[in-house]
Amino acid sequence: MQKPALTLITCLFGLSLAGCAGFKGAPDNESTLDTEQTEAQTKTTGKPETGTDRPIEYAEFEPEVLYLLLAGEIAAQRGRYDVVLVNYLQAAKQSRDVGVIKRTLRIAQSLNADNAQSQLARLWLDVDPENLEAHRVLAIQAVKQNNLEAALGHMETIMDLGGDADFDSLAAMAGNLPVEKQQELLALYLQLEQRHPDNPELQFSIALLMKVTGDPQQALAQLEPLLEQNPNFQPALVLKGDLLYEVGQKTEALAHLQRNTRRFPDNRQMGTLYGRMLIGEDELRLAQDEFRRLVAQFPDVPGLRLSHALVALENDETALAEAELTRLIEQGHHTDEAHYYLGRIADQSDRTEQAIGYYQNVESGNYYFPALARASELKAENGDLDGALADIQTLREGNPEQAENFWLLEVNLLIDNDRQSQALARANAALEAHPDNIQLRYARAMQLDSSGRFQDAEEDLRHILETEPDNAVALNALGYIITTRSNRYDEARALIEQALAQDPENPAILDSMGWVLFKQGDSERALDYLTRAWEAYPDPEVAAHLGEVLWQTGDQSQARMIWEQGLESDPEHPILQETIERVTGEPAR
Repeated sequence: MQKPALTLITCLFGLSLAGCAGFKGAPDNESTLDTEQTEAQTKTTGKPETGTDRPIEYAEFEPEVLYLLLAGEIAAQRGRYDVVLVNYLQAAKQSRDVGVIKRTLRIAQSLNADNAQSQLARLWLDVDPENLEAHRVLAIQAVKQNNLEAALGHMETIMDLGGDADFDSLAAMAGNLPVEKQQELLALYLQLEQRHPDNPELQFSIALLMKVTGDPQQALAQLEPLLEQNPNFQPALVLKGDLLYEVGQKTEALAHLQRNTRRFPDNRQMGTLYGRMLIGEDELRLAQDEFRRLVAQFPDVPGLRLSHALVALENDETALAEAELTRLIEQGHHTDEAHYYLGRIADQSDRTEQAIGYYQNVESGNYYFPALARASELKAENGDLDGALADIQTLREGNPEQAENFWLLEVNLLIDNDRQSQALARANAALEAHPDNIQLRYARAMQLDSSGRFQDAEEDLRHILETEPDNAVALNALGYIITTRSNRYDEARALIEQALAQDPENPAILDSMGWVLFKQGDSERALDYLTRAWEAYPDPEVAAHLGEVLWQTGDQSQARMIWEQGLESDPEHPILQETIERVTGEPAR
């Protein structure tokens, strides 16, 4: 007596899946949880399971199963998706109906319920041992559990059943695995290849794994016979270009990709790799041509349009860059990056108000704080430093999770605008709230040093080094302060040598090393370090140091030339002016 009543109730609710219309022919509006079901079915079988091309099949269920399904649908309408999954999972186990199992699996996938997915996939295989989708689900779950052997077992079964085993997808995911698991997966793939020696996807996946495990030369060797047998296997052609570049054969890599992007113009991955390699080799005009081709080929891929815009910007084609960036904003793609670079274009063109507007439209992401910093600087240059500071303080109060970054922005803005005492006061307040922030403590150390409180500055820098003993910036700053504020040259040199070991090409550290050697009387070695620093970074302070050492070693004409170059970049630089006047006895200019 209950069965007809429950069936009627189900039909009245419009829940055709729960007994009136069978799961195998469900209509599209069955529930919001059934997302992308048709798409998934199309990928599995080659055609949608829903539609007018096949008749609706009706299913009969026991009353208990119908009740569970009805309760699940009502829970879905109320947003209780945990209850939905529990009811559907129980209904699937009781009914063992493929339609219920499939729908429940969709729900579990939408909720990222891994345990439920495993249960349902095993149940599905119990009902239909050759079902490809169930094997795929179990393969994915096995990978998540680091059970690689089980994952490959399911993938091999998919291959044996004539499906796409996605060996390459698993190989690509291996970069996120621990090293020992990467090696284990490679060994399993090699074993699998012995059983299936003629499978191109498997051979390609082994090459990809060899790249992931840090053996690009062996990966190239693995690809050669594959491409001899399958010269049009595009994933292998892309990987070969990547590997050639990685092993240093950059000319060969570019030639290979140029040739094959013309053979396969529809291969977006290949074209994008080629364009990025051209950028890496500073072939910006060719890179722009390639990204222009890709944008024409794939006009709805926003990442390509952004790359095209940025390369155009590097090539000083600002009108083209502006047009592409504006289009991205109009389409709602990469809006933060687009606003940031439009701000830079306006900034460089002295359209200050427009630049500020663009910068202020950057709302999140990696460009947020650089944009806010530059907008604040521009406001200050326009005479509204207090307004810029007030904006930063308001943002800090409204975003307490980012408070440290806003404090640092405020302190640096005050320093750049010669509000030294105010900057020090704000740094003190910031460190009271965030005593472990390295950047804030370093900023305060520099303020303390410039205000003559050398011992306090040294204390802050040593505090940083207690937390980060290999911090090259702090090591160099402390070594330089000790060099310029005392005669503890051996101690200073030891600190600077530690910094140099961490960052051997840093011009600031090279300058410090040259200066401490000069103070110790080793002018010849000092010149070597200071010359390297000047060539890498022609800064007025480096000019002051290099010029003084040149003067003291008898090369006064070269010293004057270096000083002149330093004054050209900053005629009022205090250290450079003091050095020239002290060493020559003459005014700087």
